[in-house]
Amino acid sequence: MSAHLGRRLRKGATSGAVMAAAVAALAASQAPEMIPPPADNAGGDRAIGAGDTAPPSGDGSATGDSPYYTVLPPLNTPNKPGTSINLPVITGPAEAGIPASVLSAYKRAEQSIRSTDPGCNLPWQLLAGIGKVESGQARGGKVDANGRTLSPILGPVLNGVGFANISDTDGGAYDGDSTHDRAVGPMQFIPSTWATWGQDANSDGKRDPNNIYDAAQAAGLYLCANDRNLALKADLDRAILSYNRSREYLNTVTSWFEYYKRGTHQVPDGTGVFPVDRSDDRGRGNRPAPPFSPFPTSPDPRPSDTGAPKPNPTRPGEPSKVTPPPTKPTTPTKPPVTPPTKPPTVPPAVRVDRLTTVSTGQLTATTESVFAKAPTVAALDASGAPVAGVTVRFEITGTTDARFAGGATTATVTSGSAGIAAAPALRAGEKTGAFTVRAVVVGNSAKAAEFTATVTERQADALVRVAGDPLSATTGTAFTQPVQVKATVKGALAAGVLVEAKVVASATDTEASTEGPYFKNAAGDTVRTLVLKTDANGLISLPELLAGDKAGEYVLILTARGGVSTEIKLTVTAPTATPTPTPDPTADPSPSGTGSPEASPSPSA
Repeated sequence: MSAHLGRRLRKGATSGAVMAAAVAALAASQAPEMIPPPADNAGGDRAIGAGDTAPPSGDGSATGDSPYYTVLPPLNTPNKPGTSINLPVITGPAEAGIPASVLSAYKRAEQSIRSTDPGCNLPWQLLAGIGKVESGQARGGKVDANGRTLSPILGPVLNGVGFANISDTDGGAYDGDSTHDRAVGPMQFIPSTWATWGQDANSDGKRDPNNIYDAAQAAGLYLCANDRNLALKADLDRAILSYNRSREYLNTVTSWFEYYKRGTHQVPDGTGVFPVDRSDDRGRGNRPAPPFSPFPTSPDPRPSDTGAPKPNPTRPGEPSKVTPPPTKPTTPTKPPVTPPTKPPTVPPAVRVDRLTTVSTGQLTATTESVFAKAPTVAALDASGAPVAGVTVRFEITGTTDARFAGGATTATVTSGSAGIAAAPALRAGEKTGAFTVRAVVVGNSAKAAEFTATVTERQADALVRVAGDPLSATTGTAFTQPVQVKATVKGALAAGVLVEAKVVASATDTEASTEGPYFKNAAGDTVRTLVLKTDANGLISLPELLAGDKAGEYVLILTARGGVSTEIKLTVTAPTATPTPTPDPTADPSPSGTGSPEASPSPSA
């Protein structure tokens, strides 16, 4: 019974009774969870009654409710939750293998969208389920090294004959049809939907619906629209139905989604199995099928040959017996039709076609100052109109200590009504050189703009000593006069300017002297060159200057960044010698000072 029902479904069985029975059989055989069609059978597989002259419009769905492949996974899943994720190769149309490039595109899209919209909880297996149903995983993975299909994948012409009626929206640019639209690429976007949701996921500069990387990224964003959380069953169902408004489509995609969640494996590109049964086939061979009609129709009951009731033969004298006219057949009630699903709201990030730099000229600043201009961009759509509400992240990259307010290297702002987003004030640090500020649309990282910023040293055009006495000292001592120098630029105090102080033997020397006056550095070593920085008032005060051991004339040269300098003369003298006193010949050398010689002892008597 299960195999029989499986074959019926694979041929697109559409009877409500058959579908209900199939769901029960699948559930009994541990197949992925299925959703039975509701009573109203709303969506692309709804019935077309006798009074309908055209199929429903495909507006509001990603594919225009185009046909899709109806093959279902095997009823007996090769593995169960908790076992190996690598399924064995299954022969037939329900193979679990996914071509390498196609699988890579699905996983890359999941990773990208989870980083920008983690609340959506997009699983790559959902993209795989839709890709299987829409194009058989890009016709079994027939793509080139860049992920582009070897030939375009086009759905039927949406001209109202058996399908939705969608007039051309792209001039045939994507689908080659300048009269009507057709679904395009491995994820089967109609051109009008691709114009809004198309992505450049492989950064080749093109938004190509026939590229599996671009198409998978666009499909993921489309499914996450309207703040959906795909971890919730209700949001998951809404997302799938927004792709194709058919209950049978929902059930088919959900089956593959659950199947792939139980495990899959990678196969080489071009070796995947390509399904054959499609929703517009319905098992009728080459004959066209009623558009998306799931119910069989019964022929009208035929009246009698004459079209009037015939009396039965009667005996003479008896009243004639007239056969009552046949009861007019009751016209079957047309299933109610649910209004089309509301088209997903397009997030501002998806609407952005490009970021354009607004700041004019180069961003420059001197060390430890604020840049006069802030990096500014405009978010524009494909027509050049501004897009408001776009979240733009500015990032500082490169070797620099420049920072936004609070010492941050990133800043996030939202574009205003004119699409303008300006970064907060950017302040240079002590490092000089160039670096980059990159502006990126959050949720659409392919849209970016870059600015080159340059930090130069602060300079002064004048450097003078603040009034003070000439500098002089004796050897072995320190100069006691304070030394203070002021730097200015165009008459204004120049704060933060680096100034080099160097002791030289003469004003013509370029190298520091090897003797004479010197400074002590933080380690206590003798140095004759120091680099100082002016304070907020443009002043520097020299530390203690020692005279050294050799007397002579020296020069202290102070040079500010920018080349301006000033010279201060240093005089080192030897200490004054203390004179030696001259002896007085008239002085009494005796200790007593009496002037008489010491008496000699008299000879003994």
